[in-house]
Amino acid sequence: MPLASPRVQALLAALCAFRLLPHGFTNRDLRTHLAPLLGLDPEAMTSGQLSYDLRRLRIHGLICRIPHSFRYQVTTAGLRQALFPPRLTQRLLIPGLAQLTDPSPPAPSRLRAAARAYDTAIDDLTRLAGLAA
Repeated sequence: MPLASPRVQALLAALCAFRLLPHGFTNRDLRTHLAPLLGLDPEAMTSGQLSYDLRRLRIHGLICRIPHSFRYQVTTAGLRQALFPPRLTQRLLIPGLAQLTDPSPPAPSRLRAAARAYDTAIDDLTRLAGLAA
């Protein structure tokens, strides 16, 4: 499942909420949580689309079906995987991009130094290839 896909991001966000439900969740529960995350009306989503999503989540081990019911439960591995993208964003991407794009005088940082070295190397390479403007 491509993590950059908005639908996958919405599914993972819904799984985080469903982890708190002691009796699991149904296809209808998924529809009511997933549709607003995608900017859709719940009635606009078909049960076939949701069945496809549930099947993908189950095949990847993120959810499991509760025996003798039409309910699903988020697995421990599923919760870990659902929490990974927000943690990655909060702990790595936001601070890293803040270091690179801060307009104030640059504080010494290994990331800024590496970015500066990379930019210099690309400029040198384009100049050697005769591509510089």
